[in-house]
Amino acid sequence: MTRASAPAKTERTSRLSASDWAQAALDLIAEEGVHAVAVEPLARRLGVTKGSFYWHFPSRDALLRAALERWEQVELDEVFARLEAVADPRERMRELFLRVAHEVRSHIIYSELLKTLDHPVVQPVMQRVSKRRLDYLMLAFRQLGMVRADAQHRAHLTYAAYVGFLQLSLQLGQPRLQQAEFDAYVDHVIQTLIP
Repeated sequence: MTRASAPAKTERTSRLSASDWAQAALDLIAEEGVHAVAVEPLARRLGVTKGSFYWHFPSRDALLRAALERWEQVELDEVFARLEAVADPRERMRELFLRVAHEVRSHIIYSELLKTLDHPVVQPVMQRVSKRRLDYLMLAFRQLGMVRADAQHRAHLTYAAYVGFLQLSLQLGQPRLQQAEFDAYVDHVIQTLIP
């Protein structure tokens, strides 16, 4: 029986890609945080040896970097790129708020990354993501007719509301809102922040 198991494991190892490892690391960040990303537990989770990891990555930090780049790219592809199809600036902004409100997994990852802002791999990613989000918001508010200074202030207020809500709900353990309450909250945020 041992002999029959070995080829299957070797076959699985040869098919496992760097992208598979990055996705598994991202899943682990969402479940347990950045500190949980380690080669051995991930190899066990994926059903492969540590050798598979070292075939694709020289270090844990390289894997972490790949996972976070994957997270960034999904945001660009799934959120920002899809919003460009919405021609009306007000409707685009409303759609942004609604999409972001229902991206639970991304919120969890973001919240976990906030806990490790001092990590040398996490910090530059969070700076890029925050800058891109703030720039996007500022441009969106400008497209709604706001002058530059007002658009910048509204973008910061909007982003602060987002981060604050995550802190309250995910890190401080505030009671989870029922769906109807959450929808009413999102609607209130839209009414308050979109001029």
